[in-house]
Amino acid sequence: MSLAFSATSLMCFAQANISPAKKQSKTIAITGATVHVGNGTVIENGTILFGNGKIISVTANGQVPQDDVTRIVATGKHIYPGFIAATTNLGLAETESIKATLDFEEIGDFNSHIRSIVAYNTDSKVPATLRSNGILMAQPTPQGGTVSGSSSVVQLDAWNWEDAAIRKDDAMHMTWPVTPRFRGGFGGFVRPQMSPELLAERTQAAIAQLTSFFAEAKAYSEMEKPEVINTRFAAMKRVFSGDEKLFIAADSQKDIVAAVNFAKKFGITPVITGADEAYLVIDFLKENNISLVVKQPHALPNNNDDDVNMPYKNAAVLANAGLNVVLSIDGYWQQRNLPFMAGTVTAWGLDKEKALSTITLNAAKVMGVDKTTGSIETGKDATFFISAGDALDMRTNKVEQAFIQGRDINLDNLHKQLDKKFSDKYAGEKK
Repeated sequence: MSLAFSATSLMCFAQANISPAKKQSKTIAITGATVHVGNGTVIENGTILFGNGKIISVTANGQVPQDDVTRIVATGKHIYPGFIAATTNLGLAETESIKATLDFEEIGDFNSHIRSIVAYNTDSKVPATLRSNGILMAQPTPQGGTVSGSSSVVQLDAWNWEDAAIRKDDAMHMTWPVTPRFRGGFGGFVRPQMSPELLAERTQAAIAQLTSFFAEAKAYSEMEKPEVINTRFAAMKRVFSGDEKLFIAADSQKDIVAAVNFAKKFGITPVITGADEAYLVIDFLKENNISLVVKQPHALPNNNDDDVNMPYKNAAVLANAGLNVVLSIDGYWQQRNLPFMAGTVTAWGLDKEKALSTITLNAAKVMGVDKTTGSIETGKDATFFISAGDALDMRTNKVEQAFIQGRDINLDNLHKQLDKKFSDKYAGEKK
């Protein structure tokens, strides 16, 4: 165990410290690139002019409207909005085998007062590896229990969580109570030790408890000056007022419908996460204007008799039906593959620019930050990157330069350092 800890420690601390970039001081113009706006539009031979961290103009004529600017020629290259990692524990976990570095889950079922932003670790070594693939923003999200707490939206180049925050407490996260299913086989669920009837009874009791919690929290939120302060109920006030979204994790069609109807009783339009069987209730979701955060396509279906390719097609089926779809990856260690998951979706029926929107503008919409980020448009934050090729294809994704709120960020990371270290070693041996 001590050897494992030592090896992990070396990996964690081998990387040289990378300081956050300084505030943009000069106006910059990038010319000649293909600009993928993020809203479905593509501008050939585009010019992006930005200053003070904001986009001044995006034009298609390749002309720079003013002389006193720093120019970057990007002819033949591609510019994309910064990708957004939704519903992740990025920055809340560092080394999975070391409990002291895990800070994304609390004890208890109702933790609405928990705020992930105050636990977000800007010194984590992981975000730097994501930036190199174009992921420049994230939504660190608490997990565990029934009501897990509030997520926030951050940019991935900051000194502390205050600097990182784009929007604090953007959404409250909860998991819809489900009855464990009996399923065997490799990778299946362990057969429960209780009868199906008892399991269903416990699930209904959990739903009743959740309903009671929401009812009490709503009543509390309507009180001007509560005599007794209840932090769990107080944290729900923004959800009932609409200032904070409600994200509900639900996979089966039955649970999705139940979760949406539950939220509607309290005047809330939720965002459904997981959504494995959302394709079976598309009309219901459209009628209720529900946005979806779907899982990565590289997965197996939940049911033995499902189409084995459904996880690959799910996002395309939902997006082509007119629903607002966001693509996500569980956890943090695989987040660097997020753009390639979007690329996979394009191979299974979704237009490439729409697939891009699932990790840019669509994500910004469900997080309530689409007025300032998520696409390359005038007035928004200058958060985007230049890639030598198609950023959704792992063979051509090569992020050469990235900007967060106009700041030219350092794209070095531990993976690059190790690659150089051993490339130089073996290159020397060959000589």
